[in-house]
Amino acid sequence: MAERTLPRPLNLRQRYSEFISSTSGGPITIVLLVAFFGAWVLVAATGGDFMTIDNIRSMLVRSVALGIVAIGQTLVILAGSLDLSVAYLVSVTAVLSSVIMDGDPSRIALGILVVFAVGALVGLVNGLVITKLRVNAFIATLGMALILEGLLTASFNNFSGAVPEEYQELGYGRIGPFPWAVLLLAALGGAVWYMLNRTRYGHHLFAVGGDFDTARLSGVRADWVIIRAHIFCSLTAVMTGLFIVSRLRAGAPWVGPDGAYDLQSIAAVVLGGTALAGGRGGVGGTISGVFLLAILDNIFNQLGVNTFLKDVLRGVVLIAAIAIYAVQRKRAGR
Repeated sequence: MAERTLPRPLNLRQRYSEFISSTSGGPITIVLLVAFFGAWVLVAATGGDFMTIDNIRSMLVRSVALGIVAIGQTLVILAGSLDLSVAYLVSVTAVLSSVIMDGDPSRIALGILVVFAVGALVGLVNGLVITKLRVNAFIATLGMALILEGLLTASFNNFSGAVPEEYQELGYGRIGPFPWAVLLLAALGGAVWYMLNRTRYGHHLFAVGGDFDTARLSGVRADWVIIRAHIFCSLTAVMTGLFIVSRLRAGAPWVGPDGAYDLQSIAAVVLGGTALAGGRGGVGGTISGVFLLAILDNIFNQLGVNTFLKDVLRGVVLIAAIAIYAVQRKRAGR
């Protein structure tokens, strides 16, 4: 009978390396926890209020708009693509839904259905241009963003329409201490995590992002995987637009670009450990990246940091995160 050999116990460095290798969101989760408690100490030392229910709830609600669209951006980046049209699609959604609803509760369903149809069409066109015409994703989605910007600029220059009070429950309502919008973000994140880790499409998405040609030669319908990712990304931009208009009570053509949801969503995805080249990452890291950006914004606001300096500090955090991931992957030999 063969003698069994017990595995050697791992030291702390080996355990940490194994943790980093098992999840792309490992480092950002650690950074998020450090940032949270560091913010608590820093704000408290300056006489501010950080660890209060109202402040934490406010941070969570402020994370919803970016969090939803960043989840969609995660999928296209995992597939080796990206989407720069989401910011203007957010604006199109806010304005179009508000105009259709026009304060009438009976038109809420119609407004939602129309903007979801528009979002699906935008995602389908993006995906087809990228996969069938072989246009670079950066150029294709930037072109779509310019088209949407032109349509908005030609048609609207101020707040338009109005959403009914019943619909505003999405932006301001809550169940006990939990806002509806935060529960929506959690549900969407959980659903996408399940899709990525427990479904065939999720496995195909990682395969296509990892090596497009190998996935295609293995029988995966690679083009269709990318198209579906772009459709889903556009639908998340629509969801973000619907959430924003529920809080603003009327649509405005500048809400998407002012929020910089295109670049901010990509930043959150990269902060979360998803590789821009595709094939490696996950939605858990993206959510952590969104929360980290929300904590930084909260600290900056409470400390009265200059608006331009905020962007500088965000850029420093983003570059540092990418450098950390690069070092970790180099050590792991990946």
